[in-house]
Amino acid sequence: MKLIKLDAIDSTNDFLKVLSSQDKLENFTVVTAENQTKGKGQMGSKWQSESGKNLIMSALVKDFVFDHEQVFNLSLIVSLSVVDVLKSFNIPELSIKWPNDIMSYNKKIGGILIENTIKSDGRIVSVVGLGLNVNQTNFTELPNASSLAVILGNSINKDILPELIIEKIKEKINSWENNAADFWDKYFNTLFRKGVPMPFKNLHPNSSGQNFMGIIQGVSSIGKLQVLLEDDSVAEFEIKEIQMLY
Repeated sequence: MKLIKLDAIDSTNDFLKVLSSQDKLENFTVVTAENQTKGKGQMGSKWQSESGKNLIMSALVKDFVFDHEQVFNLSLIVSLSVVDVLKSFNIPELSIKWPNDIMSYNKKIGGILIENTIKSDGRIVSVVGLGLNVNQTNFTELPNASSLAVILGNSINKDILPELIIEKIKEKINSWENNAADFWDKYFNTLFRKGVPMPFKNLHPNSSGQNFMGIIQGVSSIGKLQVLLEDDSVAEFEIKEIQMLY
C-alpha cells in the first residue's frame, strides 16, 4: 500500500483525484492528512474535524467498478470494511446509516464519500474518502457525533487504521464475485434503524417537505433507500431526497 502523508490539505479526495489524473498511481494508494480545511460529506455537506485527532484518508480504487449500475457496490464494501475493523477494537452497536455513515448506538463516528471519474477509455476510477472520529472528545457543536476515544474511554493510535481498512477492502473486492449476495445481506442486516417505524422528512424538490412515517426495508442495487409507507407501498429515495428524524 502506497501511503502519502500530508500535514494539511483542503481535501484529500481532491488531492488524490488530481494526483491520479496526472500519474499512473498504483491501486489502493492512500492519502492521509492531519488537518483538512474543506472536508466534504455527501452532496456537498461539510465534514468538521479537530486537527491531528481523527483519521482523514482517501484511497484510490481501480478495476472494480465498470459501470454506474455497480457504483454502490463499492460503497457497500467500504462501509462493511470499516465496520469490520471497528469491531476488532470492540466498538459496540455498530451500524451503517444509509448510505454510508458509520454509527455506534445512535451517534455518528464516521462518514464515507466516494467520487467516481470516467476516464477517456471508459474506465471508472474511484476515490474513496473516509473521515473517522478517533481521538476527538469535544462534540459540543455536533451533538449527534462521537468518537472511538469517547466510546472506549481511551485514545488509540490512528496511524494503524488505514492499512487495516485497506486490507479489508482488498479482501472483499477480491472475493466479491463469489460473495456478493452475502455482502448485501450483511449490509442489509447492519442498516441503522432497519425495520423500525420512524419519522422521515421528504427533501425531494417536488415534495412539500412534509414529515411522514415509514419503515426502512432495504437498499436497491443502485443504492436507493427503500421505505415502506403507511399505505403499504414501498418508495425509493435517492441520497438527499430523504432525511431520517431520529
